[in-house]
Amino acid sequence: MTVKIRPVSPEERAEWPKEVIVALEKPFVDERGAIQPLVDVAMESCVLISSKKGTVRANHYHRTDWHYCYVLDGMIDYYHRPHGSTVKPEKITIRAGQMFFTPPDVDHSMVFVEDTRFLTWGRNSRAQEVYEADVVRIPPINP
Repeated sequence: MTVKIRPVSPEERAEWPKEVIVALEKPFVDERGAIQPLVDVAMESCVLISSKKGTVRANHYHRTDWHYCYVLDGMIDYYHRPHGSTVKPEKITIRAGQMFFTPPDVDHSMVFVEDTRFLTWGRNSRAQEVYEADVVRIPPINP
């Protein structure tokens, strides 16, 4: 079975956040409560991921996929660097209520400082065959 993944266009790349932490828009607030806008872009997947304290995810990069991640509860030490770089990865601690973005061709790793739940929106389908066709695993970049 051949998996088809659409190529990334220059126009799409221009729309991506320029920083890891994504500033959230102001919520819509009225007497009923609040609606917090999170992601308003074309995507093909959304998953809820639960991770236990002390575990590690990722240590990979994606050829075309990107993901926005919103931390519901817990804390993540996120390590990242451009793919192919030999520089020490930058570490950013991400807390509940924060959104972060990973574009294609960025080595990344997540170390869970606490039990953590986060939502992830992705450009590509999360069907296993599509995911495996796009992801490239790398040696650990986290300490």
